[in-house]
Amino acid sequence: MIEIPDSLRSVFSAQLEERDGSYVVDIPASEIEHDTLAANETYRVAILASELSTDQKTHQEQQQSTTQDTAPTSDGPPVNEGEVRDVTIETTGDQGDGIAKVERGYVVIVPGGQPGDEPTVEIEQVQDNVAFASIAERNSRAL
Repeated sequence: MIEIPDSLRSVFSAQLEERDGSYVVDIPASEIEHDTLAANETYRVAILASELSTDQKTHQEQQQSTTQDTAPTSDGPPVNEGEVRDVTIETTGDQGDGIAKVERGYVVIVPGGQPGDEPTVEIEQVQDNVAFASIAERNSRAL
C-alpha cells in the first residue's frame, strides 16, 4: 500500500504523453475550477505507474463504454453518489472540513469531521478526484 501524506491536496489519474520531445501530463480543468490548483504556479507531483498496460487499458475502456454499470471502476472514483460508508477522518483541510481517504487514496471531504472521527457518511457529490459527503451517523472513536 502506498502511503500518501496529509499535505497532498489533489489526486487524479492522467496519461503521460510525449509531445515535441517532452512529456506532458494534462491537468483536468476541474482542478483549476475548484481552486485545487492555480494556473502559472509551480507544484510538486508524484507519478505512479498504472498496473495495466496500454492495451489492457484500451480494452477496459471499450468494455466500460459498452456497459451501463454504475459501479466504480479502477479508473474512476471508488465511490458513488448516495453511497453510505464508514470512513476515518485523517486531517482537516484549509476550509476546516474533515478529510478522509478511501481506496487508491481517493479524497472524501466531510464538513464537520475532525481528525480521528470515524463517522458513517453519505456521499453527496462525486468528482474525478474528490467526493463530498455529509455525516449520516457520528461514531465515537474506540479508545
